[in-house]
Amino acid sequence: MAKTDKGLFTEKSLGARPLAVRMRPRTLDDFVGQEEVLGPGTYLRRAIEADRLQSLVLYGPPGTGKTTIAFIVSNMTGAYFEALNAVMDGLPELKEVVKRARDRRDGEGRRTLLFVDEIHRFNKTQQDGLLPHVEEGLFIFIGATVHNPYFALTPALRSRSRVVRLRELSDEEIGVLVGRALTDEDDGLGAADLTLEPEAEAFIVRQAAGDARRALSALEASALLVGPGGTITVDAAAEAAGATDVGYDRDEEGHYETISAYIKSVRGSDPDAALYWLARMLVGGEDPRFIARRLFILAAEDVGLADPQALLVADAAFKAAEVIGMPEVQIILAEATIYCATAPKSNSSITAIMAARKEVEEGPRRPIPVHLKNVRLPGEEEDPGYKYPHSYPGGWIEQEYVPGPPVRFYEPGDRGYEAKVKEFLKTVEEFKQKASTNGG
Repeated sequence: MAKTDKGLFTEKSLGARPLAVRMRPRTLDDFVGQEEVLGPGTYLRRAIEADRLQSLVLYGPPGTGKTTIAFIVSNMTGAYFEALNAVMDGLPELKEVVKRARDRRDGEGRRTLLFVDEIHRFNKTQQDGLLPHVEEGLFIFIGATVHNPYFALTPALRSRSRVVRLRELSDEEIGVLVGRALTDEDDGLGAADLTLEPEAEAFIVRQAAGDARRALSALEASALLVGPGGTITVDAAAEAAGATDVGYDRDEEGHYETISAYIKSVRGSDPDAALYWLARMLVGGEDPRFIARRLFILAAEDVGLADPQALLVADAAFKAAEVIGMPEVQIILAEATIYCATAPKSNSSITAIMAARKEVEEGPRRPIPVHLKNVRLPGEEEDPGYKYPHSYPGGWIEQEYVPGPPVRFYEPGDRGYEAKVKEFLKTVEEFKQKASTNGG
């Protein structure tokens, strides 16, 4: 991307650019949304207004204002503004930026601010190439990414940058931007004298799903469809918008965020929410086997002994996903999802095994009692004290199964099948107390 002095884009070039670019705010007062990070009194706003910005990473979904903030900074800073795009630019372009920044600093005493769009596209070597110059203070670094910086950036670069997270815009905020673009006669569509029906506006706002760029692109496409003086109906807006973007990137961060929402909805016993996230993954092209594997784990981890049948249902869904493709497998996944979401929940199995692992790893080390071993040394008694439980009333007899102080890893819950387990263990405890009273 070419270097600039003031602004990422020149005013002359705005008219040839898409509506979303032409309507990009030039000042902080024109910016819509993100009040929690850019509103009056916030660190970011104060730093921009005072031209005392330090290195930062703008992180958030598409169309939430990352590049717009950089655009505003470029207009307001006294520093020389350089911009790179990590998709198109690499180490050669970065070296040129470094040389210019050093010449500028040494020759003019002027600061440089470097904006790197889609910084997650820089590999480790490229990020390491950027790091020493950020550390040196040769330039102020601003990165923009849709990926979590704690995964997408190297720890060294991330630790030297302030992470600012941007959220999806609300429907009200998207509506403000659509209305502004519709009436703006300089950069928007105001000169076209268009009428936007309320239902069509609601459709554009809804399908944007918090993405300002998507909303303005849909509005522009609708305007081209109906022509100057035309009326944008909901049918026209739907035709212009084309296929709905479900907002799922199966190889990117949406993959992890959506499966997380799905698992937490099942765990929270909300079958409708779970089905929504399931559908979102399937429509987005997710591998059904990935979903089935995660549901299999959840059946043991979150449903557990409250309903052991859930593990069998999840197992059946997992095996089906291995041999049955879409669209039929979605029926099986839906059934397993609903079953697990509506089943009673218990995480006692995972808490029990983690408690047992902790003692194994930290001690004390407990030897295996001789009467529990199945391999005996020559000359050792054939039955060195083991008592076969089935030979005793109630199928239980007091004997040592693990030496040392008593242990309690498993704490049964009181829901579903596990309530029966709790009663059984209570009965066993009563047997123990009776045996202790009777001297064994």
